[in-house]
Amino acid sequence: MVIQTPLLISESSSTKRLRNIFASVDAMSCPHRLNFHLHTVHSDGKMQPVDLIQQAIALRVSDLAITDHHAIAGYYIAKKYLDRSIGQSSDPQSLPTLWSGIEVNASLIFTQVHILGYGFDPEHKAMLPYLQGKTTAGLDYQAISVIKAMHLAGGLAVLAHPARYRRSPEDLIPAAAALGIDGIETYYGYDNSDPWKPSPRQTEEIRHLAESYGLMHTCGTDSHGFKISKRL
Repeated sequence: MVIQTPLLISESSSTKRLRNIFASVDAMSCPHRLNFHLHTVHSDGKMQPVDLIQQAIALRVSDLAITDHHAIAGYYIAKKYLDRSIGQSSDPQSLPTLWSGIEVNASLIFTQVHILGYGFDPEHKAMLPYLQGKTTAGLDYQAISVIKAMHLAGGLAVLAHPARYRRSPEDLIPAAAALGIDGIETYYGYDNSDPWKPSPRQTEEIRHLAESYGLMHTCGTDSHGFKISKRL
């Protein structure tokens, strides 16, 4: 009888750094220090990637990710612009770090959810099904497959806005944890307030659940409009 051993994936130094960033996240982290949920015209947002980076620089954001739906083109454009800005800057340390990001539709306990991926290699073959500009189907659509692909590509997987689905966070978070998800988008503005702030009631509930299952916290404005500091 052949005994199969689990696939062990060693984390890169950049992924470990990303974990350290998420370990520091609290209710005040977003949107002026961190922003890990942003959309551009390359999915359903209104901002051009360069405009997004210019706003991040103006706000002195330290770390961010463009999380377009099933698309990575906005990240590449923003990265090229940011790399050029760093090369021309007299103080490159003051400019933000842009992490690879994606938002993927997936089925979790028969409920469609969104899973955010961070710090992965966009050219890894495991991510190919999720970079085609549309929701996948079959086995690729299952949350376990999405999480595995993000891990194989060296990244982290996070359940987005867990209080926005048909099933409750009490159902979804334990199910996601059982599949090996890394974190939860704990700090999220469900009421679209301006200025942006995480919704207190949902945040407290989700933070407690995430910590119960040993999951990291993330935050982001989920911007779809012309300002990275608000959702719409």
